[in-house]
Amino acid sequence: MKRLFHAALCVALAATCASASAAEYLWEVIGLTNRVYLFGTVHAGKKDWYPLPTVVEEAFNDSKVLVVEADVTDAAALRSASANLVYKPPDNLRNHVPKEDYERFRKLLPRYRYPEEEVAQLKPFMAVSMLVFSEWGRQGFYPEFGVENYLIAKAKAEVKPIVELEGVAAQMKMMDSLTDRENTLLFAGTVNALESGLTDQQIKGLVSAWKNGKPDELLEVARTYNSQVPGAAEFEEKFIWSRHPEMLTKIEGFLNDSKDRHFIAVGALHLAGPRGLIELLRKRGYVVKQL
Repeated sequence: MKRLFHAALCVALAATCASASAAEYLWEVIGLTNRVYLFGTVHAGKKDWYPLPTVVEEAFNDSKVLVVEADVTDAAALRSASANLVYKPPDNLRNHVPKEDYERFRKLLPRYRYPEEEVAQLKPFMAVSMLVFSEWGRQGFYPEFGVENYLIAKAKAEVKPIVELEGVAAQMKMMDSLTDRENTLLFAGTVNALESGLTDQQIKGLVSAWKNGKPDELLEVARTYNSQVPGAAEFEEKFIWSRHPEMLTKIEGFLNDSKDRHFIAVGALHLAGPRGLIELLRKRGYVVKQL
């Protein structure tokens, strides 16, 4: 179950690495009475990424509050919420996906050292998501070295308040809201991506764009994946763009109703493109500059 919790928090955060570059994946947002920092993250990483680049560490140190999508270190919340991601026996995964797709999925399990019985009760999207994050691991990126983990640990060590934009329970509920059709499409599409090597390409592209502070490049990686994986675009709509109105309201609250500087860390895709938080804040009249 430990691997389930790791995969669950990665997926929840995700639906979406760190070296010095001309610009980091970090923005300063300036309002009339306050300013905040917006930092895009990836949810699996490497030990040697830390400490983060100087400009990121300085922005963090300049802030009194850390804001994250969800506290991924809250093991109790993860255990409780993850119950909705599995079927209760005797029901199981085989009953909810086409036989041919299940067999293709089953043939991938040895690559990631998963016994079939360990994934038999998982719901379709959760099952393939575990393989995706295992593929990240095969490339050397691990959830325990995810950027959020580092920031949360640093905030706790400094007794810096941590605020959640959504929380683990809300994100798990969102994952459980996938319809049978959405689950089936994503299951088959993700198996295709793993078999074809598309997942490898996506990981490399995302990490490169993140390292170089290029949200447009990251958005293009996402679009390429969506064009080749049935159901992926609809998933992105639900898990990324549809969440922005509530996120935006809370960020504006930090800008207008608080005197404290906030360091806001969200998945990198949330900051990309015309529907990303950066452009939405610009349209509302805030000064936004990349650091």
